[in-house]
Amino acid sequence: SQRGLAGRGGRPRSQSPTETLSRRIQADNSGLQATGCSQSLPGSIACSDMFPPPLCPLQDIRNTVGNIPMEWYQDFPHIGYDLDGKRIYKPVRSKDELDKFLEQMENPEYWRTVQDKMTGVDVTLTDEQVALVQRLQRGQFGDVHFNPYEPAVDFFSSEVMLHPVTNRPADKRSFIPSLLEKEKVSKLVHAIKMGWLKPRKPRQDTPTFYDLWAQEDPNSILGRHKMHVPAPKVPLPGHEESYNPPPEYLLSEEEKLAWQQQESSERKLSFLPQRYQCLRTVPAYSRFIHERFERCLDLYLCPRQRKMRVNVDPEDLIPRLPKPRDLQPFPTTQALVYRGHSSLVRCLSVSPSGQWLVTGSDDGTVRFWEVCTARCMRTLPVPGVVKSVAWNPNPSVCLVAVAVEQSVLLVNPCLGDKLLYGATDQLIDAYTAPEEQRLQPVTWEVPAGGERDQGVRLVIKHGKPVKQVVWHGKGDYLASVLADNSNLQVLIHQSSKRWSQNPFRLSQGQVQCVLFHPLRPFFFVATKRHVRVYNLLKQELAKKLLANCKWLSSMAVHPAGTRSPPGPPGGSELLTFPSQEPGHHKKALRSVAFHKHYPLFASGSDDGSVIVCHGMVYNDLLQNPLIVPVKVLKGHALTQDLGVLDVVFHPTQPWLFSAGADGTARLYT
Repeated sequence: SQRGLAGRGGRPRSQSPTETLSRRIQADNSGLQATGCSQSLPGSIACSDMFPPPLCPLQDIRNTVGNIPMEWYQDFPHIGYDLDGKRIYKPVRSKDELDKFLEQMENPEYWRTVQDKMTGVDVTLTDEQVALVQRLQRGQFGDVHFNPYEPAVDFFSSEVMLHPVTNRPADKRSFIPSLLEKEKVSKLVHAIKMGWLKPRKPRQDTPTFYDLWAQEDPNSILGRHKMHVPAPKVPLPGHEESYNPPPEYLLSEEEKLAWQQQESSERKLSFLPQRYQCLRTVPAYSRFIHERFERCLDLYLCPRQRKMRVNVDPEDLIPRLPKPRDLQPFPTTQALVYRGHSSLVRCLSVSPSGQWLVTGSDDGTVRFWEVCTARCMRTLPVPGVVKSVAWNPNPSVCLVAVAVEQSVLLVNPCLGDKLLYGATDQLIDAYTAPEEQRLQPVTWEVPAGGERDQGVRLVIKHGKPVKQVVWHGKGDYLASVLADNSNLQVLIHQSSKRWSQNPFRLSQGQVQCVLFHPLRPFFFVATKRHVRVYNLLKQELAKKLLANCKWLSSMAVHPAGTRSPPGPPGGSELLTFPSQEPGHHKKALRSVAFHKHYPLFASGSDDGSVIVCHGMVYNDLLQNPLIVPVKVLKGHALTQDLGVLDVVFHPTQPWLFSAGADGTARLYT
């Protein structure tokens, strides 16, 4: 600093003897501490006596890092730099918690030892420093000799001194008008003339309160006066409150005793009727104040609310359904009865042309009928109960799948066009077995002898009883459902290649029935409570539908493929998407079916009836389908508490076939 002052033309500042002494003591202390000695010089005591404690110049200022957080150096071996730029290393601390505790117990100066954050050295406070800390904690001044209550001396007082504070002459601008102020005032005047600057509006002393109901429409329904609810009126006195009541209103001694023993809330009357000869002998009513108090409580504690009553005609809540005669055609009358089975007819199916009908019964026979004449064309005996039959939907193939016991029979009934069923036999016989046999869950066999003469072309043998068989829309694939709880419940077969496969690795519950989507590569699997939709191309679960019934027994898909009504055996019919449940059957549902062309679907039940409904399905999936029951068809007799077991529509005509437990199949047209 002296060199800088000399360079700028100034002379160096002379140092006082006190400052020279303090600098020498600091240099000596820094030299001692650099050599490893941490003791203070005797000169520090004299200096602390010479200067006040807050301004003591003998602070250890070896560390020149400045006022920074010392946590920045916690990961380094040094703690800063001295005046020469050398590192100040941290003192070695090898004491553990036990050594610290022993030092605390043995060292009498431990309570006044603190650690210097700048150097990391333990410093023992002197008595003066301890006293300084105690004074600061009590809120007192650090200097002992400082008197905070000394009288204040006003530098500027009311007394006029002989000599002024400053003898500086007055400025010229103190007595000459300012040009800057003149220019600013002229600008303000010009802004007022041009209308840019407008004067402030006078404050209007308007009241802060206002009428809350001033803007209210008096004709509104929720008006203040129209919402007034009058207080309930006090009931009028009766004959028992008269001073001379009739004899039948007076209580006997037993009734008085019973009235006194009752609780106040159980009493019919709050007083005892009494008789007086004249009005002058009637005393003052003792419960008058109590009753007035109860009346006041009723007025301000009992809430009163006006409820807007909506007058709705119940007929308006019922949707307007079209008349059944406007929804024709649909089956209305029983036209033919197909008799010949000796036991209940469990299943039936119609050919794609609609000319032939096949039925399966518990008597161990499969019968082929001509639809228009009810004539039995062929009878195929099978070794067991027929659980399911399905005619191939491909019109170029004449093939029927029959589920019997643990086998699925592929039968060529040889009905109709000879070229058609002849081409079917050629298609089956043209199969060539692959060189390498593949492992399959079933066995494909070709019958010979009598079975082939009866029309059986292929036999698919399973390990468990088969309870359902269904064809794909193209007629090459068919699926079978087994009465098993393992993952082999559902199997898919390909008739052209005689190849079977298991599509599922895990069991998803007891499968009731399966169905192929009519248009898309979807596969429906119905369990007791759910319907799972699988994508056959992606081989993944596409959707899971939840039914609001306990047991699903049958399922049918709309020809457009947008709705799926599974039938529960609990006496109601369920549309899963969207959900609508027209409950008309009194007993369990056995089968449901959609018509391929007409907006009709039917359901058969154990009550012996078949309900035909008009079900209009819209392209908008958010709009519920229109379901109108149009006809209840009856004709089957109940046998062993069983009624209609299966229903199916004619492929082209609005006709309905039903199979019953009475051993007959019926046609409704």
